[in-house]
Amino acid sequence: MRVLRRARHLLAERAGSLAEAMPSTLQRTSADTLVTEVLPLLDACRFLERNAAKLLKPRRLGSKGRPLWLSGIQAEVQREPLGHVLIIGPANFPLFLPGVQTLQALAAGNSVTWKAGEGGACVATVFAQAMLEAGLPVGVLTVGDESIDAGKKAIAAHPDKVIFTGSSHSGQAVLGALAATSTPAVVELSGADAIIVMPGADLAVVARAVAFGLRLNGSAVCMSPRRLLATAATLHALKPILQKELNEVPAVALPERIARQLSVLLEDAVSQGAELLGVLDPTAQRPLLIDNAAASMAIAQADIFAPVLSLLAVESMMHVPGVYGQCPYALTLSVFCGKSEVKRGLALARTLRTGTVLINDLIAPTADPRVPFGGRGASGYGVTRGAEGLLEMTAVKTVLVRRGGAMRHLDATTEADAPLFAAMIAASHGESWTSRWRAMRDAIRAVRNRHQKS
Repeated sequence: MRVLRRARHLLAERAGSLAEAMPSTLQRTSADTLVTEVLPLLDACRFLERNAAKLLKPRRLGSKGRPLWLSGIQAEVQREPLGHVLIIGPANFPLFLPGVQTLQALAAGNSVTWKAGEGGACVATVFAQAMLEAGLPVGVLTVGDESIDAGKKAIAAHPDKVIFTGSSHSGQAVLGALAATSTPAVVELSGADAIIVMPGADLAVVARAVAFGLRLNGSAVCMSPRRLLATAATLHALKPILQKELNEVPAVALPERIARQLSVLLEDAVSQGAELLGVLDPTAQRPLLIDNAAASMAIAQADIFAPVLSLLAVESMMHVPGVYGQCPYALTLSVFCGKSEVKRGLALARTLRTGTVLINDLIAPTADPRVPFGGRGASGYGVTRGAEGLLEMTAVKTVLVRRGGAMRHLDATTEADAPLFAAMIAASHGESWTSRWRAMRDAIRAVRNRHQKS
């Protein structure tokens, strides 16, 4: 923790260098980098400084809850380092995501290989240098190059766990390679995240949130909104407000692969009756709305890094689960509602499969270093960040010590023991006090009979 504390101060001093080391392909300002990558990284580091020792401390289980027949046994649950953790980072957030995962792995006592995503090796190197200067022993943290071959070699070196952040397609390939050695993994995969707008929601706030989600990092965020579900009446009122807000979102240049994918998806949607609100222009793409979209359309189920949002009309809020559930991705979900609708919004969210629910906000609150983050379904499994993310970097070891008590379990059983065991089961788990008391008397009688026969 002393190393992490010194590293945090060094990284804070070098915030500008970290921003400059970001790949030029990221469509954001240096201010965006400071607030979306450097600040939450340092917050996460401070969280570990304050909480890691307590979270990793062995947990002793007292006598409360211990089965009577195990009297004399003391139990302790320990958290041990896994050994070597391979962290495969993404291209869209090359510092914050793998950086927090690296800090957690180191805090838990592991050595780490950080395999950077495309364009991320430079900023990872700046991070690693600060860790060395802070006192991290040489060789504990290694920064690998960005190539796919480097990732394959790192996996072939048999790490003790892999933390992968990336697309579902790439995640499946990684999991396939890990299956041969039964190597555990946390996979934080793609999203096609949804916004649900309830009738009483502040539509101006909804429009601002959508604009933020489509603007952030050029809409290359796993949590960027890709679906908006609301009743027809709500959509009718929202669309003009939304279009006005989106007019202020800067255009972004789409990579050739993304542009081709988007063109195919849009053509398919329009052929099925959807209406394109906006113009396809990959060299300067402004936000696109897909009106009259259907949940079954490929564009409403696509994990594409482009500023596009499908508008899905539902007959009523009761129909939201059926429409929402048609998409395999389940990373985050935002529900916008009026003040009097919050309880209903929470109740609705509880029926939907997702890793994180946000009420009346989008994306930003997930940067809280205390909360775990992870997806479900096609969006992966396991979590990073928070206490749960730290514990993902450990192996559980249970230690059981006998300090007295009978050891009759070492003796062979006979049919004469069956009445005693049956009475013990009934005494411990009978439905009523009367039945349990009666069973206790039967157990005492069975013990006496056994002793008399012996």
